[in-house]
Amino acid sequence: MNRLKTLVVGATALLASTTAFGAPSKDDVKRLNQSTVVLGEIRNASDIPDPIWSKAECVVVIPSMKKAAFIIGGEFGSGVMSCRHGSGWSAPVFMQLAKGSAGFQIGAQSTDLVLMVMNRSGVDKLLGNKVTLGTDASVAAGPVGRAASAATDAQMTAQMLSYSRAKGLFAGIDLAGGTLKPDGDANARVYGTVSAREIALGPKAVAMTAEARAFTSALGTNVRATSGKK
Repeated sequence: MNRLKTLVVGATALLASTTAFGAPSKDDVKRLNQSTVVLGEIRNASDIPDPIWSKAECVVVIPSMKKAAFIIGGEFGSGVMSCRHGSGWSAPVFMQLAKGSAGFQIGAQSTDLVLMVMNRSGVDKLLGNKVTLGTDASVAAGPVGRAASAATDAQMTAQMLSYSRAKGLFAGIDLAGGTLKPDGDANARVYGTVSAREIALGPKAVAMTAEARAFTSALGTNVRATSGKK
């Protein structure tokens, strides 16, 4: 009887933990899927030089970052970030980016954004509460093409390199002053009470959904990729 009671209690606890954690919303799944598509398209187009990929500590993908303005506007987007973990990549950390703007501007834009985090200092800042781009962490437009030999000094020393694909009425994207931070609500839904730092850099790998694994596989898949799959 006692053994049966123990089994029932254990099963109940397991069920409770399963339903409480590891249950991404439809928006979380959509964010992962869109990020995977954007990442694959940019990698296949070889827009980012191989030396940049091989040196990057983490990769942030913000699919369809929105910008809308009429006199006073703003930019906002949500995506995911994965960091190198052993021979592969960590589980994706859900991220948010927001930036206000002012001035006479009318239009709307959707931009696919990829940020390459080039050193550990940039990683540490991103995994804190929030980082202001251009102030707390330096960011520059990344060199484009198969080689990074044409990179400027500013690009070579920046903590982050940005790559964007813009659609709509605005051309280009200025990230200076934007705030990038972990999305605490989404991370809690998917991973439970685990910090963004533990997800990305913790000694233990956290469980990943199929959509998350597809994203990390896209990070490790390229004609000349050097990193293994998670």
